[in-house]
Amino acid sequence: MIQRAGDAVTGSGGVAAVAKENLLLRARDLRDDLGRWRRHLHAHPELSGQETETAAYIAAELGAMGLAPRLPQPNAVVAEIGADPDGPTIALRADIDALPIAEETGLPFSSRRPGVMHACGHDGHAAVLLGVARILTARADRLRGRARLIFQPAEEVPPGGARELISAGVLGGVSAVIGLHLWCPLPTGKAIVVSGPAWAAADRFRAVIHGRGGHGAKPQEAVDALEAACRCVVALQSIVSRAINPLDAAVVTVGTLHAGEAFNIVADAAVLEGTVRAFDEDVRRLIKGRIAEVLAHTAAAAGARAELDYVDGYPVLRNDAKVAEVMRQAAGRYLGEKAVGDGPREMAADDFARYAECVPGCYMSLGATAAGRPGYPNHHPHFTLDEDALPVGAAILAETALHLMQRRA
Repeated sequence: MIQRAGDAVTGSGGVAAVAKENLLLRARDLRDDLGRWRRHLHAHPELSGQETETAAYIAAELGAMGLAPRLPQPNAVVAEIGADPDGPTIALRADIDALPIAEETGLPFSSRRPGVMHACGHDGHAAVLLGVARILTARADRLRGRARLIFQPAEEVPPGGARELISAGVLGGVSAVIGLHLWCPLPTGKAIVVSGPAWAAADRFRAVIHGRGGHGAKPQEAVDALEAACRCVVALQSIVSRAINPLDAAVVTVGTLHAGEAFNIVADAAVLEGTVRAFDEDVRRLIKGRIAEVLAHTAAAAGARAELDYVDGYPVLRNDAKVAEVMRQAAGRYLGEKAVGDGPREMAADDFARYAECVPGCYMSLGATAAGRPGYPNHHPHFTLDEDALPVGAAILAETALHLMQRRA
């Protein structure tokens, strides 16, 4: 249950001591706008790298608040609030891209683009950050620093949109970076703030197994790429079970396998794609090498040949302990201290990790499944989120930013 407005967490130097105003009350006043922003974005999703309409909509909403947003690229938006030259600059990031999934929610604001869906909550992330913009803009002349809002494209597809924005200078002068992920495995009113490694590194691989086609009635005259690919899929599972220390967390998942064109033809090629997750860089490198070896030798044993394309994706997302503590206090103020956990870590990945490699940062998981609802996981065609989580997320991010601004350089 979300904590009542007057039940602030107290303590010397704590978040409640800094915030003289309960920002959740302000965020709840924005509920209609938060819902409007989220539903518009949900109905008009755009895939990674294509978010030009999304960026234009966000920029227009920020402009209506009196801000001067800029587009460092056509599908990204950056805006600043506050003008204190001596205070810290705190970056707040939201991702804005959607997924290639056909929506099956039946919501009245379902996706209007067939085969494209906001199935990971990025519509909610953008709405939350617009809410933060409204909250902080109302007190811009009182800020003891500046807030830099980053609406980032292409989080879903490695190498991700963060890298390009960082190269463009969005972290210039930034003292800390914060963000959140609406996380439907958690019920509304709960949050997770992890200090240290929180989300895994994630890589992507694609392998083409080359065989020799032939008639299905004469397999001895062909090299079956499909059969060889099946051997490869099974063999890849032995990497984690036999090559990795059981005390080290790791995942190798093959998500797609495509081969063949007819029931009576031996496939001459097969394509498989998968992902690798790990928390340790040595483990990550070991898996990369073993995938190349397993594919090469397993395919050769079937008389085929493997061609591997391996993409180094996102690094481990490591939350800074001091920034995490500030966010934990802010979340505890509005949710209650017992509602904010410090784990578990997730094998999920996010290119927020790239920002946190450059400056101290923290990425929080915020529950977004209403009580009694099935809570479909992120990336599911029935995925939806509880809009009650939006004002909570806006209040927590805004208060965390305000507290971090108290820290003079």
